[in-house]
Amino acid sequence: MPPMSDRAHNIPDLPAEIARRRTFAIISHPDAGKTTLTEKFLLYGGAIQMAGQVRAKGEARRTRSDFMQMEKDRGISVSASAMSFEFGEFWFNLVDTPGHSDFSEDTYRTLTAVDAAVMVIDGAKGVESQTQKLFEVCRLRDLPILTFCNKMDRESRDTFEIIDEIQENLAIDVTPASWPIGVGREFLGCYDMLNDRLELMDRADRNTVAKSVSIEGLDDPKLAEHIPAELLEKLREDVEMARELLPPFNRQDFLDGTLTPIWFGSAINSFGVRELMRGISDFGPEPQVRPAHPRSISPDEKKVAGFVFKVQANMDPKHRDRVAFVRLCSGHFKRGMKVHHVRTKKPMAVSNPVMFLASDRELAEEAWAGDIIGIPNHGQLRIGDALTEGEELKFTGIPSFAPELLQSVRAGDPMKAKHLDKALQQFAEEGAAKIFKPMIGSGAIVGVVGQLQFEVLASRIELEYGLPVRFEPSQFTSARWVNGPQAEIDRFANTNKGHMATDHDGDPVFLTRLQWDIDRVERDWPELSLTAIKQMMV
Repeated sequence: MPPMSDRAHNIPDLPAEIARRRTFAIISHPDAGKTTLTEKFLLYGGAIQMAGQVRAKGEARRTRSDFMQMEKDRGISVSASAMSFEFGEFWFNLVDTPGHSDFSEDTYRTLTAVDAAVMVIDGAKGVESQTQKLFEVCRLRDLPILTFCNKMDRESRDTFEIIDEIQENLAIDVTPASWPIGVGREFLGCYDMLNDRLELMDRADRNTVAKSVSIEGLDDPKLAEHIPAELLEKLREDVEMARELLPPFNRQDFLDGTLTPIWFGSAINSFGVRELMRGISDFGPEPQVRPAHPRSISPDEKKVAGFVFKVQANMDPKHRDRVAFVRLCSGHFKRGMKVHHVRTKKPMAVSNPVMFLASDRELAEEAWAGDIIGIPNHGQLRIGDALTEGEELKFTGIPSFAPELLQSVRAGDPMKAKHLDKALQQFAEEGAAKIFKPMIGSGAIVGVVGQLQFEVLASRIELEYGLPVRFEPSQFTSARWVNGPQAEIDRFANTNKGHMATDHDGDPVFLTRLQWDIDRVERDWPELSLTAIKQMMV
């Protein structure tokens, strides 16, 4: 087998079923239109007949990719969801991620399971803070990025200005795949720069595929039949300038993560979505080599290997189930297969694997490298777990971040404290929160990244377990994992009992009130290190 470094961009010819897989995440700032874009992907993939508008009223507001009650009530995504569907000859595995920064850890973990990302930006707002954070994670992973500039049918900024902002803020080259004709009320459609086509938007029917007009370059007289003279003149000037100033599309630069093609459109009007999907099909990477210990895993290997990147409890409120989302990294998986659960060293028969269409699911008779499948289980599977056909593998790079907010939690009914412990343990394994058990005193301390997560947790504990709870301020403000020689950790824990706790894996955690606490440990305990990120390599 050739060395892995030669294979990352030059994977041997994959079996046809694997080569047609495209596994990608959609990332954006909240309210850039990401969930609407996801809906239209499903519409074009034939997976749904009618897109449920996120902004519609009543029942129509229930978007297909949001399944939690809170998501349905608020019209926001707070949990990554996976969907699989066909588009032409390709098989798409799409992961819709939360845009809200309070749920960014879910997004970071999701990005470990995909081969590319679609970055959605708002034509009026450009690059926003959360987009920047998520982009940095993509950059760390060298993920190829396709950009979709949404909401061009509303008043938006100058096209060159948007491209400049992406190049400056995100330090990535941008090449236009399409060019908008007019903005806001004057927005007519786009000139497809890759295929020399005119794409015209139909404002009358939001679910209609845009009309394409084949043209021979920008001098084709047919253009004047569809575009007013002043807009046509501006289009010709802009495209000429863009071709001179901006780099041409180069697939290798795109795969290396240094160049992003940008499409312009309006997801709510179904415009520009099909062209973006074609871009994912034609240029997007096929399943890639995955880093693991002691060796990397290539998608063309015969034996099945995969890892859990997300656990979601109670997707179906009627059944107390827990579904582990597994990214398959190699092989051809068949329903009923026995796999080796590396962490517990036990065999596991996967009899009811599922493929997702948002909250709908169907039994998966088979799956290939690149696919995302769900394995219903009762708590055996955790984030980071590896499933193989016998090999002892550990998948690397799945992060767990120190929480930024800590609160203690109490059950409304003291008699139900044990039920609360069980619920909290489940949410910890799902990655929805960090749960710390202090060495001294009873109760648990819950750690999250953002305030909204406390509301989501309280709402879910009440809905899913029938337990009203209340969160109360804690004396601690942050948590750090303690690493070092075991004897030194034990000595440290005994000296600092009031600050010590364990997380749901039983690992030691130092709870802090001030930065001074951390500085003191670094000064007085040189053999120990306190870390804000725990690699979930199990």
